[in-house]
Amino acid sequence: MTTVVTHPTVLTEIDVEERVATVTLNRPEKRNALSLALMTEVVEVLREIGARKDVSVVILAGAGPAFSAGHDLGEMTGRSMEEYREIFDRCCELMETVQSIPQPVIARVQGIATAAGCQLAATCDLVVAEEAARFGTPGVKIGLFCSTPMVAVSRVVGQKRAMQLLLTGVPIDAATAADWGLVNEVVPADRLEGRTRELALQIAAASSVVTGIGKEAFYAQISRDQRSAYEYTKTVMTMNALAPDAQEGMCAFLEKRQPTWSDRT
Repeated sequence: MTTVVTHPTVLTEIDVEERVATVTLNRPEKRNALSLALMTEVVEVLREIGARKDVSVVILAGAGPAFSAGHDLGEMTGRSMEEYREIFDRCCELMETVQSIPQPVIARVQGIATAAGCQLAATCDLVVAEEAARFGTPGVKIGLFCSTPMVAVSRVVGQKRAMQLLLTGVPIDAATAADWGLVNEVVPADRLEGRTRELALQIAAASSVVTGIGKEAFYAQISRDQRSAYEYTKTVMTMNALAPDAQEGMCAFLEKRQPTWSDRT
């Protein structure tokens, strides 16, 4: 069963049978610029999906020729400090929501992913891009340094490469983005949708309880020093091992059968 829900600027398609939700930024005429309204809607949609037990994976896509061109510059001139703070607060809330929901989020990128759009792609758990995709943080060229995009981008590509993107504003192609660690896979345009869904289904085959535990643990340990990370993750694995799905999965492996996960019963 597939359900489709349309918000003013977000299209959500949920395939319950395959446990995949596709959330599409739906402002193609604006290259899916992240207006305050769009960011608010995406946060709401992701939180709703995050609470669902029948969805294992989220694909985040953009309608039209681009993934996202970043903040909507039409909303970015002549504002008060409070209005700017609201925009950037909501942007940070969006990024944190992507990583805080239990379902892995895969960005499906075509065209451009620039500024906050690049930040959004970098924030997702996985990224699949078409060969013609471009990634960049061009804010320096218009007098607005990409400081919040810097947080996500620097964490996936490292300091020197992030500084190159941030200081020059020159975008990189998909192949370079993959080499730098910003993108997982680069595929021809006609394979983008199919390969992203294939990857989503590979993830959805596992227990969503377990992938949720793993995703939470990944982001909790990544900023810790090694000793602290091991202290944290050994506790996570101990609790995970006690979970019904871990017992079922290990027994199924030993008995040479397919596991029956708790979220499928």
